[in-house]
Amino acid sequence: MDYFDILVSILGSTVRLSIPLIFTALAGLFSERAGIFDIGLEGKMLAAAFAAATAAYMTGSPWLGLASGIGVSLAFSLVHGFASITNRGNQIVSGVAINFAAAGLTAVLGHAWFRQGGRTPGLTADARFSPITLPGVDLIRDVPIIGPLYANVISGNNLLTYLAFLAVPISWWVLYRTRFGLRLRAVGENPGAVDTAGISVTWLRYRAVLVAGFLCGFSGTYLAIAQSAAFINNMSAGKGYIALAALIFAKWRPVPVLLACLLFGFLDALANFMQGKSVPGIGEVPVQIFQALPYILTCILLAGLIGSANPPKAGGVPYVKER
Repeated sequence: MDYFDILVSILGSTVRLSIPLIFTALAGLFSERAGIFDIGLEGKMLAAAFAAATAAYMTGSPWLGLASGIGVSLAFSLVHGFASITNRGNQIVSGVAINFAAAGLTAVLGHAWFRQGGRTPGLTADARFSPITLPGVDLIRDVPIIGPLYANVISGNNLLTYLAFLAVPISWWVLYRTRFGLRLRAVGENPGAVDTAGISVTWLRYRAVLVAGFLCGFSGTYLAIAQSAAFINNMSAGKGYIALAALIFAKWRPVPVLLACLLFGFLDALANFMQGKSVPGIGEVPVQIFQALPYILTCILLAGLIGSANPPKAGGVPYVKER
């Protein structure tokens, strides 16, 4: 395998590993742009993964799995909204509670229902989102550079992968070219001004939280029945926090969010590729070093050590209507 083949292989893995990060980071983008911090992205992703795998196993339909994942994620989003918007509770505490609840419920229910140590039974090919071969692959496969990239990086991915990349320009258009997006950004900066204009701050923030739950449903579903063939206990493995770091690194903008998620996906793909490999002049490097890279970068970004990232001014602050 030459260097270009290695690069194509790593890029293909980068795309596949970045998808749950893209969905989850966009979910956080909508929520936090409206002034609602969402630490519970991890929990909603995990709960959606369990619901999707369970429904797909029971029904044999990936679409019902997706619907179940979205439904459960929306339910957790409503809990977060009720705690932080209606009751004006601490948004960080609410998000952490959702993470704990999702981790506990998926493990307990998985063991009670399937008796496989918290995981669900394996899914058949019909119960998963299968790879899609795009038109013209066979015609250009042998074309230098373009052919392998098209055949192995762009083509051969499942439907949710293409939806994730499509969600980025859609999110940009919604946030910057629609009335809803304008109001959403305004309520995250100055909810008092929005309220004065006769627009419900509560309803806007609830809609933002529901959009976040919707996107987290796609993220969890991808993990369980597209990238994998079953739910595995704690399979989100901190991806919600990594997505949050990507969101902060991208300064709450859709296109930079995509690039940041691809960076984390690349580090993850590199870690997988380097297992058992030797580095010239150094020898075999413990794979744990490469596996830790995404998490190290997450800690660096969340600590604010790479540039400054200013969140929406009203972020994390419950709004009290003036009388």
